Amino acid sequence: MSNWEQNVRRAVPYTPGEQPQESGVIKLNTNENPFPPSPGVRKILDDFDTDRLRLYPQPDCSALITAIAERYGVKHSQVFVGVGSDDVLSMAFMTFFNSDKPILFPDVTYSFYDVWADVYKIPYKTCPLRGDFTIDPDDYKQPNGGIVFPNPNAPTGVCESVDMIEDVVKANPSSVVIIDEAYIDFGGESCLRLTEKYDNLLVVQTFSKSRSMAGMRIGFAIGSERLIKYMNDVKFSVNSYTMNTLTLLCGRAAVQDEEYFNKCCGEIINIREYSKEKLKDLGFELTDSKSNFLFAKHKTAKARDIFESLKERKIYVRYWDKQRISDYLRITVGTRGQMDKLFCALKDILKGWTL
Repeated sequence: MSNWEQNVRRAVPYTPGEQPQESGVIKLNTNENPFPPSPGVRKILDDFDTDRLRLYPQPDCSALITAIAERYGVKHSQVFVGVGSDDVLSMAFMTFFNSDKPILFPDVTYSFYDVWADVYKIPYKTCPLRGDFTIDPDDYKQPNGGIVFPNPNAPTGVCESVDMIEDVVKANPSSVVIIDEAYIDFGGESCLRLTEKYDNLLVVQTFSKSRSMAGMRIGFAIGSERLIKYMNDVKFSVNSYTMNTLTLLCGRAAVQDEEYFNKCCGEIINIREYSKEKLKDLGFELTDSKSNFLFAKHKTAKARDIFESLKERKIYVRYWDKQRISDYLRITVGTRGQMDKLFCALKDILKGWTL
């Protein structure tokens, strides 16, 4: 009898939001941007010479990195890019979290963190968020092998102050602190400026949300030159060609269109604030989300029941049957029209239950 399976690396994989394929769906479950990428991206796609696909892409991703460095006012050598922020974060876990001490992250947070920790055999400890879903910085002043958390947090949407983050970074000079800023462009204050002050801080962002490019998979990190060098050493030991030619060109075009970027982010913020009030009118309680999604629970109706009823109407939101958040729904901010359809459906559902 073969026993090769005893040497298999096993893991419980991350579960992404559903990707329904039927027509007529309102998809508010995976935090995608409801608006298209910038016109510059469309021009790249229209004009692209497919003959270029027979050649390998730039292994150092130089053109995209230069555009990001110029946009954020840092050196080229302070930028790392990857296939979505998940790839960047995974590479950072592999590179920096190699201590016998546990890494620290919140108990309610992005559910990929514990998956990577398990896959890479990294010990970890979760720190409970306060009752209002904020972080207690004192929880991150214990011995650790590294720290990671999103800001704004996912799935709560709660945004911490830069001062709080600096307090954590300053208290951990012997650990790498990773701040996952996937949603920072929707109203939070980035802690990027702290990377000039602390060489152990890595800030990770993505093109998937605010730049409407989830289908292209572009993520990046900014940190000290030493941090980025170590990440590149690991990356080029695994795969030199992680990003394709077309993605690199489109990413550069997206970064360079600042006017369109600001317009789209502003529109999502406006719809988000409008949606908060509409949901409150329907009996929901919400966190003060600074992301492109809402985190809401109803005062009387159960989240699972609302989730299933919306799904029957082809409106998809996100629900987790997990401790502390099983009463909540995470609702992506869509277009004004999509959100109004959601509110009409919720009104109908809730009215039927209260008759």
